Amino acid sequence: MKTHRIPQGLKWVLPALTVLLALSIYPLIYSIKVSLTDANGSFTLAHFLRLFGDHIFAAAAMQTIVLTLVALAIEFVSGLTLALLIDSLARARGLFRAGFLIPMMMPPVVAAVAWRLIYNPQFGLLNGMLRQIGVNTERLTWTNGESSALFSVIMVDVWEWTPFLFLLLSAGLQAIPPDPIEAARIDGASAFQIFRDITLPLLKPVIVLALLLRAMDLVRIFDQIFILTQGGPGTATETVSLYIYRTAFRFTNFGYAAAMSFVLLAATMLFSRTLMRFMRAR
Repeated sequence: MKTHRIPQGLKWVLPALTVLLALSIYPLIYSIKVSLTDANGSFTLAHFLRLFGDHIFAAAAMQTIVLTLVALAIEFVSGLTLALLIDSLARARGLFRAGFLIPMMMPPVVAAVAWRLIYNPQFGLLNGMLRQIGVNTERLTWTNGESSALFSVIMVDVWEWTPFLFLLLSAGLQAIPPDPIEAARIDGASAFQIFRDITLPLLKPVIVLALLLRAMDLVRIFDQIFILTQGGPGTATETVSLYIYRTAFRFTNFGYAAAMSFVLLAATMLFSRTLMRFMRAR
């Protein structure tokens, strides 16, 4: 009677496969099942159809898009500007890079708690500094105001994650060969022409990677908003991730929360694909 032995290579990868199945594959399959079944366990599309009439989800999706686009634009421009400035320095590049990376090294929850104290209208550092220079801060409520709450959240994300784009773009600038730039300078090209015609095209793969990573992270932003505003005031800073959390763990509607999660996943993949095609065409 023949005995079947497990291949030696499979023995080494079996623990990793077990962890992957337990923590990734099984929850994914279970989420699909929950999103497509009702309370009685019957197949239904009601959870996905409900999304078309959910005004809170529509508002959360719009605010997520606004937050993603605005924060991504500010972080990219700021990160690229800092990378160009630091790359042009002859000395102390490493010191400046290390200093700019400090906000990114902080846990997002810790950064959000710190900024919540800074934004406090009564005893916060920001309003206190503004009062010192004669600014009337009675109406500056920051995270407590409907018109300023989303902007305040965006500024916290910009402060914390601009160094991430700076790090990637700075590494990309260091990888650009100096010969084309020196040849362009000899030919009389200006600094702007060198940046437009040489630096930016050679930096495009790094730009695509940086934008994709930050966009995917911004779409599912949760921790900063949960600490700073918890989606308020009202629904002024409600995002899709926060709405999914409320639906699942406060209202215990796991089927609808799973359906929203898959819609968010599909939207993120579509956005990433569109961005890659756009950058490739450019």
